[in-house]
Amino acid sequence: MKLAVVLSAVAMLAAAEARADDRPVTSEERAQLVAALQAQGCTGGKMEFDDGKFEVDNAKCSDGRTYDLNFDASFKLLKKDLED
Repeated sequence: MKLAVVLSAVAMLAAAEARADDRPVTSEERAQLVAALQAQGCTGGKMEFDDGKFEVDNAKCSDGRTYDLNFDASFKLLKKDLED
């Protein structure tokens, strides 16, 4: 019984720790993301920090299409995926 309680507590802590990495961007990060997006010819989108990288969902780009972009912690582009 004690083992089950301990395992349950460990699982809850692990889940809380995993969610702690997913957060909104700060105003300073947002300004840097806007600049990084503009360098890619894109604007807008939903911005967040998740799993050690910045994610911008549904950014509108100069080709008229919508993309999801991922940037590292230094705002370097990692991935640019076309939205379907």
